[in-house]
Amino acid sequence: MFFPKDDRTYKWTSHIKSKMVYYRFSAQMIKNILSKPDRREMGIAPNTMAVMKRRDTPKRKEEMWVMYSKFKSANNKTRVTKKLDKKVARNKDIEQPIINTGQTIMISAWRYPGVSKAGKDIPIPEDILTEVQKWFASP
Repeated sequence: MFFPKDDRTYKWTSHIKSKMVYYRFSAQMIKNILSKPDRREMGIAPNTMAVMKRRDTPKRKEEMWVMYSKFKSANNKTRVTKKLDKKVARNKDIEQPIINTGQTIMISAWRYPGVSKAGKDIPIPEDILTEVQKWFASP
């Protein structure tokens, strides 16, 4: 499997890359969910959004979810991006580039079996929930 590379539109975390392997999501599938979601919800972490696309078959109903964060300003480096930068560059001597205007940070992706109710808490598996909360915990 080929992982997507960071560009001026998307920044892919190692967490979402591992979930792409686990749930067999392609980068194009995730981009399609972002561009034409069936539903949008606020994410569990600050400044995040979660979007969902249904993928039903006659025998099975399921939802595919993607959590992301959007940064609108090149000078708007939040605590989240600083943590991501620390994880990417293991060396403190390397200066990290500022996130480009309009760059989307892809945080996580998962499948939900069944149908979730709109406006309720987002159905996030426990392992993903704890890992994402660690990312956004204060240092």
